[in-house]
Amino acid sequence: MLAALSPCALPAWATPPITVEGSSFAGDIVLADTPLLLNGVGLRAVAWLKGYAAALYLPRKATTTPQVLAQTGPKRLRLKMLVEVSADEFVKAFHKGVSRNTSPADAGRLAERMLRFDTQVRSLGKLRKGDVVDLDFLPGRGLVMSRNGTARFEPIAGEDLYAALLRCFLGERPADPELKAGLLGGPTS
Repeated sequence: MLAALSPCALPAWATPPITVEGSSFAGDIVLADTPLLLNGVGLRAVAWLKGYAAALYLPRKATTTPQVLAQTGPKRLRLKMLVEVSADEFVKAFHKGVSRNTSPADAGRLAERMLRFDTQVRSLGKLRKGDVVDLDFLPGRGLVMSRNGTARFEPIAGEDLYAALLRCFLGERPADPELKAGLLGGPTS
C-alpha cells in the first residue's frame, strides 16, 4: 500500500524509463502538447567506441520503419553523447545516411533544407560527452533541433526532411543495424 502512495511510483499506464550505457531515457514525454511513448532505445557503437545512446519517441508504438514514418504528429529522436565529437562529423554522418536511404530525386528536393540543417549542426561546434541533442518534428513547423534542452534555430519545414533524417537510423541501409533494432523496440546489446 505504501508503494502505491510513493511519489516515485509510476501509474500503471506509464512506461518506465530505460537506461543504456548510463544514459537514462524517460518512458513518456510530452512534445507540442502531445503525449509520446518511448518506442525504443539503442547504442551507436563502432568496434569498442561507443558514440551515443539514442531514443525514439512516437505517438504510438511501432516495430517497423514504415509504421514510424506513417505516424502523424510530433516525434522526437534524442541522442545522448557518450564521447566528444565535432559537429562536422555529425554533418558527414547525416549526409551519408541520407544518401544511402533516399532516392536521388528525393535528395534533390531536400538539398536546400539539408544545407540549412548542416549550418545549424555546424554552429553547435563540438558536441561534448553528456550533451543531449533532440531532433523533433513539430507539425506545421518542421524539424526543430535543440542542444541540452535549448532550441536555438528556426524550424526547417517539411516532414520529408525529418523522414530522411530518421531513415539514417531506421532505413534499409542504417548506420548501425543494432541501433535500428533497438529504436524499433527490439533488444539492445
